[in-house]
Amino acid sequence: MWERITRRILLTVSILLATFLGYLVVKNADSVPSSQSIAPESIEQADAKILEFIFTQSKGDAVQWQVQAKQARMFEHDKRALLQDVALTFYGTGGDKVTVHGDEGTLDTATKNFRLANRDTPIVVETRSGYTIYTNHLVWTDNAREIRTADPVRMVGHGLEVRGQGLLGRMESEEFEVLQDVHVDLASS
Repeated sequence: MWERITRRILLTVSILLATFLGYLVVKNADSVPSSQSIAPESIEQADAKILEFIFTQSKGDAVQWQVQAKQARMFEHDKRALLQDVALTFYGTGGDKVTVHGDEGTLDTATKNFRLANRDTPIVVETRSGYTIYTNHLVWTDNAREIRTADPVRMVGHGLEVRGQGLLGRMESEEFEVLQDVHVDLASS
């Protein structure tokens, strides 16, 4: 008797879970993957369109980073700029610099955070310490001075190839952490 009741309860719970999972799959089927465009707004909605856009972030007399884009669409109410054909340069304390390029980006003009994405080829980050990082999407958080992504990542350098999911990088100290599903291989010389 108890076995029959237990089986029915388990069957009911299984059906409810399967229904819930089906709902989640259908609901999230329309969500946009991170490799797609991050700038869906039309040009008519922008408050201003700027060709050859340059935005420089400095602290005191020292330039910390600079964003250059072929085109920017400014949305003043949202405090953001949508950028096309972007070059982002980080400046180190010793005069070193690291430049990354992306097809498109979004700059939050209030927080100075930005996103950089490529549609087809990976973004390439060449560090001063000799590592090269490949990913399709990067997010810069200005207050923490960190780059981050949840996308697949590949790092190559010093005889190693590191692959995984997600990255957290501190630009000033050049410390980079692959966050999940990490695989390390010896790279061929």
